[in-house]
Amino acid sequence: MLFGKSKKSTLVTQEDALAGRQSSVLTPAVHHVFGNDLTMNVPDGFEVAVFGMGCYWGVERIFWQQPGVWLTMVGNAGGYSTHPTYEEVCTGQTGHTEAVRVVYDPSKTSFDALLKVFWENHDPTQGMRQGNDTGTQYRSAIYATDQAQLDAARASAAEFGPRLAAQGFGPITTEIKLVDEFYPAEAYHQQYLSKNPTGYCGIGGTGVTCPIGTGA
Repeated sequence: MLFGKSKKSTLVTQEDALAGRQSSVLTPAVHHVFGNDLTMNVPDGFEVAVFGMGCYWGVERIFWQQPGVWLTMVGNAGGYSTHPTYEEVCTGQTGHTEAVRVVYDPSKTSFDALLKVFWENHDPTQGMRQGNDTGTQYRSAIYATDQAQLDAARASAAEFGPRLAAQGFGPITTEIKLVDEFYPAEAYHQQYLSKNPTGYCGIGGTGVTCPIGTGA
């Protein structure tokens, strides 16, 4: 990412994490692609998924292009500090990874379909990095919003892992757990590649096809 790269390769402990702050760093904004208000509100009947795949600029673009997605938002998840700033996350002292919160219409898409997008569009075997972006804030993660998502995510990893291994990749290092908190990032990070189409995107897949969501 252009604004700096974290080099921390081990997760900070909760005791050593920065404290953060009480209020969100996201100022009121409108989604640059969809025109919806950028809030944590979810329409009745819609569902939420949270994914970390490296630099969230490119990840968000991948997901706003998917059918059935109603809203995307970049932010931070999996850590300890409350409402961290981008600069704080870059220190590696908040415990967060860059993540994208996806609100979708389950009548038009599914969590399995989003899992397929997740697995095929980054390398989930790289540990605390993604491509040239190194540090704990770039780790691969699925933060499930309920038990059904958690079970589906774990099952998909178990199914995709052997396919990666067959192509010479190492074990999946993706962090899979129930989401604790998702903290939105600053407004200037939101839909960054829509506002700046030639901006940096370090996201790339392995070329291995994931069978999730295909009926295979």
